[in-house]
Amino acid sequence: MAHRLIRFRTLHEALSAPKPFSPVSSIRTVAISQCQTRHSSHSPLGSPPASQRKKVTLGTLQSLHRKQEPITMITAHDFPSAHVADHAGMDMILVGDSLAMVALGMEDTSEVVLEEMILHCRSVARATRSAFTIGDLPMGSYEVAPEQAVESAMRVVKEGRVQGIKLEGGLDFAPTVGRIVRAGIPVLGHVGLTPQRQNALGGFKVQGKTTLGALKVMEDALAIQEAGAFAVVLEAVPAEVASLVTKKLKIPTIGIGAGNSCSGQVLVQIDMSGNFPPGRFLPKFVKQYGNVWGESMKAMEQYKVDVKSRSYPAPEHTYPMPPEELADFEKLISSKTV
Repeated sequence: MAHRLIRFRTLHEALSAPKPFSPVSSIRTVAISQCQTRHSSHSPLGSPPASQRKKVTLGTLQSLHRKQEPITMITAHDFPSAHVADHAGMDMILVGDSLAMVALGMEDTSEVVLEEMILHCRSVARATRSAFTIGDLPMGSYEVAPEQAVESAMRVVKEGRVQGIKLEGGLDFAPTVGRIVRAGIPVLGHVGLTPQRQNALGGFKVQGKTTLGALKVMEDALAIQEAGAFAVVLEAVPAEVASLVTKKLKIPTIGIGAGNSCSGQVLVQIDMSGNFPPGRFLPKFVKQYGNVWGESMKAMEQYKVDVKSRSYPAPEHTYPMPPEELADFEKLISSKTV
């Protein structure tokens, strides 16, 4: 061991020993410095859009609603998904509890907890410069009492760095919405199909298909509006019912499976971008706009082929060493001192 250490020290001294100044050695030093200038694969992903938009605020959303210009909303669950959504010009980005399934591999939204939602909100917030961001309150974080809901909402906004929160529920949760709003936090309501309560609803079923069901959707939406919510999501509701609810309300409605008469639309980004394997179930209301899974598979399969065949990395993917330095290195490691 001592012999090996001495040999290493001898090599180190040989490499680091001062050399007489010469123009050639100076040129070598500059060349090495230039070779070491590179963009690491660990460099930050973020970059500002080509044309920066103004920050979307509640005033912006209310203006869009007054002008009857549809509001665009998409989900995001991490920095990359939020980054592309913001660059694409979305008005709103929702950190939805659907991330339980699409980001964390859970069976349904009831599994995700508040701490996980806050972590994902924080990641999304770092990427978002213009869109209005909303964080979902997960099941178990607001139902016990309005005080619990306010505390959870405060954490999502303060720690998650989003601009508002969303919670599911209608008339029964209007007092909770009111308490959160009075605490100074914008609230996006959610009525119709409320996935956190799928077991109580008998599964993921369309709501409001009967007269009584439609009246319940209307009653819930009006209660949420009166409590102070700035907008409300209508999920899995017949288009005709959603249209009548939208006309009755003074605040925007954001539809998901509720027809095109709503004030805006929201989709889960994973669904609409096609970032999932073949055979996965998609709800009827989803339109797939891309095939991210297919493109990613194609790229990774080609990468595997290139690595196995040693065609990657090619010379253009490597960092060169000046020939003179390489010759010195080879001479040193072949000498008796190594």
